[in-house]
Amino acid sequence: MAPLMPAVFVGHGNPMNALEHNRYTEAWSAVGASMDRPKAILVVSAHWFVNATAVTSMSAPRTIHDFYGFPQALFDVQYPAPGDPLIAQRVVDLVEPTYVGLDADSWGIDHGTWSVLVHMFPRADVPVLQLSINASQSFDYHFDLGTRLHALRGEGVLIVASGNVVHNLRLIDWSAPGAGADWAHRFDDEVRSIMTSDPDRLALAATHGDYRLAVPTPDHFLPLAYIAGLSCAANSATRTLIEGYDMGSLSMTAYELAGA
Repeated sequence: MAPLMPAVFVGHGNPMNALEHNRYTEAWSAVGASMDRPKAILVVSAHWFVNATAVTSMSAPRTIHDFYGFPQALFDVQYPAPGDPLIAQRVVDLVEPTYVGLDADSWGIDHGTWSVLVHMFPRADVPVLQLSINASQSFDYHFDLGTRLHALRGEGVLIVASGNVVHNLRLIDWSAPGAGADWAHRFDDEVRSIMTSDPDRLALAATHGDYRLAVPTPDHFLPLAYIAGLSCAANSATRTLIEGYDMGSLSMTAYELAGA
């Protein structure tokens, strides 16, 4: 049996992390440098949140700048990684009978993906695919998809989930860089306890008293469901890569499911 590639959840936070060098981006760089070169990278990004399940299947995905109000230098960033139509078809086959559409032209590589990968794999020489988050489906649906993707890890594919455990833009405190509100700490601590001991209980995080503050919308939290599903399929908990907060209402916590 081939060694398993790792799987990673990254709290990507502010898009400006793509241009900055800080303890978070250094941790992402270290993860990329520590592993064998993947055959491809499959990313579940919070920023492809649509009413369908699809995987990018184009040979040359475009770099998407899906934000506004940031410096021109951020809009100038390109991440010209190739795609891989054959691995896209493999994703479709693996998750049957769940339907996954092949997206040949509508999406690409959004900032939830490239703002992380510019640090993990700065040469952009590893094929990159994105799997959409189906906004019409339940947590259990996403967790189950994660379990079905487990076989890819044995085929040389690195799976990256990019979101934030705590992500409440309405409560951002611009005067609190590097800090988290009390409620953000409480929820993040609860999720960390689950992910590092029994990830198949992640759905219970929705019953936590601070869940509605931490997860006002599901888009940034649901990528973690894929890592929890992969952890369940591997019968292994994750480890914390790095912890931290930003602007009061963002968690930068990252997790790794180790390879074997």
